[in-house]
Amino acid sequence: MTGTEDVEAIDSETGTQTPVQLDDAADYDELLAEHDLVLLEFVTSGCGICGSMEPVLGTVARSAPGTVATVNAGLVPDLTAEFGVQSVPTLVVLADGDEVARLDDGFQSAETLVELLEVHARE
Repeated sequence: MTGTEDVEAIDSETGTQTPVQLDDAADYDELLAEHDLVLLEFVTSGCGICGSMEPVLGTVARSAPGTVATVNAGLVPDLTAEFGVQSVPTLVVLADGDEVARLDDGFQSAETLVELLEVHARE
């Protein structure tokens, strides 16, 4: 990600918002600087549940307040350690840079995640 890119990822074919891929701590810092409410998902390559969460996160990115971002826990170990991630997928809701909710017990539905973001958007 370069400094000139908008952190909001837009699918070029559909024109809809998609989850942002964070490749390093600088991407994370940029995301927090530009967005007050973030759903951050920690994943790893080859994680079946993580793969099944991809379309769910796309739905959440298009229909919920805030921004959705993913981090490959194996490729960005500093963020993984900062959040104390022990298993994937781990989903963390950040409001104004502070963790306000965490889900680390497997697959989550779009409805659950949208509701969680809506609750924290109102706070």
